[in-house]
Amino acid sequence: MSRRICFALIAAMSVVWAGAPLGMLAAAPDPVVAQGAPSAAPAEPAPEKTQGAAVDNSPEAIMSLRFPQKVRVGDLIGLPMLDDNDVTLGHVERVVRTPDGKIKLIVGYSKWFGWFGRPVAVPIEVVAILGRQIASLDMPPAEYAAAPTWTAGKDMAIPDDDTIRIAITRR
Repeated sequence: MSRRICFALIAAMSVVWAGAPLGMLAAAPDPVVAQGAPSAAPAEPAPEKTQGAAVDNSPEAIMSLRFPQKVRVGDLIGLPMLDDNDVTLGHVERVVRTPDGKIKLIVGYSKWFGWFGRPVAVPIEVVAILGRQIASLDMPPAEYAAAPTWTAGKDMAIPDDDTIRIAITRR
């Protein structure tokens, strides 16, 4: 290998290691553009913020911002439901669909780390999956305590082999 090739490779590797892409080696920046002269392509104007535009703060809109992913219903059964302090509120006992089409997780809620709890219906929009746990994001523990005990009335259990969408989160 010639010395020029070796030096060129070393220079390229040092630039790549420093974080610049390889394409920047071939073309030097245009000094006119670098000094602040107008470029050939005009910059796109920033979108204007409209005053009075309604922001959708519904649970469904918030869930859609949390990148809902497909999950098999049977994989949710038995997962612990955690609050913001990673305290177990209960475990998912079943997944049901209400007559109006909403999906709810039935969680055995208890103040004693989820043991011997009463069933509480938790909307799928207020929770997110967190690895092999479910995080209660928009329903604090006080709302679990105040929630009515769930009964199997008109809600239909979703089979374990069906897939639903649940938001994802991280801590």
